[in-house]
Amino acid sequence: MQVSFACTEHNLKSRSEDRLCGLRSSGQGSNGNYISQGSVKTREGPGSRQTPQGHAHMKEAIGRHTSMKYRNLGKSGLRVSCLGLGTWVTFGSQISDEMAENLMTIAYENGVNLFDTAEVYASGRAEITLGNIIKKKGWRRSSFVITTKIYWGGQAETERGLSRKHIIEEIVRAMTFVINQGMAMYWGTSRWSAMEIMEAYSVARQFNLIPPVCEQAEYHYFQRDKVEVQLPELYHKIGVGAMTWSPLACGLITGKYSDGVPECSRAAMKGYQWLRERVNSEEGRRQLAKIKELHLLADRLGCTAAQLAIAWCLRSEGVSSVLLGVSNTDQLIENLGILSQMTPQTVTEMDALLGNKPHTKKESRA
Repeated sequence: MQVSFACTEHNLKSRSEDRLCGLRSSGQGSNGNYISQGSVKTREGPGSRQTPQGHAHMKEAIGRHTSMKYRNLGKSGLRVSCLGLGTWVTFGSQISDEMAENLMTIAYENGVNLFDTAEVYASGRAEITLGNIIKKKGWRRSSFVITTKIYWGGQAETERGLSRKHIIEEIVRAMTFVINQGMAMYWGTSRWSAMEIMEAYSVARQFNLIPPVCEQAEYHYFQRDKVEVQLPELYHKIGVGAMTWSPLACGLITGKYSDGVPECSRAAMKGYQWLRERVNSEEGRRQLAKIKELHLLADRLGCTAAQLAIAWCLRSEGVSSVLLGVSNTDQLIENLGILSQMTPQTVTEMDALLGNKPHTKKESRA
């Protein structure tokens, strides 16, 4: 499970930031559920302007120098770009450091201010690579947000989980302690159930601690219930927003698996047997048939299937940012050029095509 932090500029040299700044020569591998660390709170520039047709439930503004849109992370004051760059794929074993730097540069120059990583990604190298790139580029620390996640660490019992010992010795400090010390501003969760998030919120209130502000959740055409039914209720009740990942369903939505598994695709790589099985399953074949129809809709709208899928994710209530996973610059540039507006008619047509729109509690009672 995950927790997110927003760190102030003055503590970049603290022990908790060593891995992110690339100051350690070695990084321990880790995996699984997460704890994420963000950066300093970003400020809305004086030239930002309101967009009249922004998100229905979340204040949205357009950046001064780019067309990137920004939203509050949940109901906190942290402003994040509606598209973030994830490093699970971007900084993976198949990606060179040079390509990773190119991707980060393109994202940053196009208004992306949210970079997501985890101690498990690339067996610990992703955090170090991310920190090295930021150090080399010399970007203002106050201009971007970093999130990292912790759960799986080393082999010893004390190097795994969310114990205070593991958190303090591996990444930052325990969540409330970090924030109270001024080293972080926010924390959130990842892959937690709505009940677990609500319990964390209740405990925080009971003991005068700081509650979470966001949940990282998988969200795409074929994974909808949590983000569309459970999280909006939490957003309205306790202000927890959503930071979603895998908008293209591990590449399934791009259509590259329509005729089987290409040799150069992720599903053909070692360790991705689960993805191959998913693509070749009966359910996978049904999903691929629907994806073909969605490609036709994207053509009609003048965008790519990936752009349509990302815009579809952003239209959902309470979604603060969608994390992109790309492996080359062409993919990133394509994904950044999302469909500017998702009309109600388009959403209705897509729901009819997908046939899996979840029912809210209110609709179920009706």
